[in-house]
Amino acid sequence: MKRAGFASRWLPILLLVPQLSIILVFFYWPAAYAVKSSFYLQDPFGFGQTFVGLENYSALAGSAEYLKVANFTMIFTVLVTFFSLALALLLAVKADKVIRGAKTYRTLLMWVYAVAPPVAGFMGLILFNQRWGPLTEFFGALGWDFNLRADYVDTAFAMVVVSVWKQVPVNFIFFLSGLQSIPKSVREAALIDNRSDSGRFWDVTFPLLAPTGFFLLIINITYALFDTFGIIDTLVQGEPGNNPMTLVYKVYVDGFRGNDLGGSSAQSVVLMILVLALTVFQFRMVERRIHYT
Repeated sequence: MKRAGFASRWLPILLLVPQLSIILVFFYWPAAYAVKSSFYLQDPFGFGQTFVGLENYSALAGSAEYLKVANFTMIFTVLVTFFSLALALLLAVKADKVIRGAKTYRTLLMWVYAVAPPVAGFMGLILFNQRWGPLTEFFGALGWDFNLRADYVDTAFAMVVVSVWKQVPVNFIFFLSGLQSIPKSVREAALIDNRSDSGRFWDVTFPLLAPTGFFLLIINITYALFDTFGIIDTLVQGEPGNNPMTLVYKVYVDGFRGNDLGGSSAQSVVLMILVLALTVFQFRMVERRIHYT
């Protein structure tokens, strides 16, 4: 196989400069500044700052509110990740079997991908409107007095539903591509060995989708932790109060609403460390069980 090369060794470096510059400016520099700010008590108007050492971190460790938000974030992340992957896989398996109207069916499932998170949150407000929301009326008919932004559990339920609805199309696209990449000969051999649809899926199809599933697992956890910010902010309409919120949204509330820049910086550093540890754990433990073909 012919190996691609460059006439000058400076050309590949030059091609990497734009991407590296973006990473440096929009990731490494803000991350370094957040670490520095977490050791200071800062004036919200920028008139000065006082070095306080680890006080911001010790305040987080002793905060019952922060632990409550952390617990909700963990539950929220697990629910959004599980249902987003499960529903997408189910729809992809069904779409892969469709013969007539396949393009139309797949397009209807994928169009939500183009909806921005704040727009998805606004659509959630319409669906869960307390006066005339269709889902609120449906729950009322079942005897469930649904109150968005007034009840903790109801608000959390709406956050999970809208977040899952927004993420399912992304997972659907990858799962469908993974299913269509399985060789026809493998499917025919599996059909001969096992006549059960569920048996063939768990014994043959699902293991072959493991690399795609592992990739989507990381993407969905990252989505639940960070990319749901716009949905949550829209659903609570900027008034968190006693409503549930994630760790990322609490960083915003404490930093930009409460003007606690040092405390919010400490929260962002803790969140960054948690995500880094989770990612390392996934690659070291989970990926060992994944076999790439």
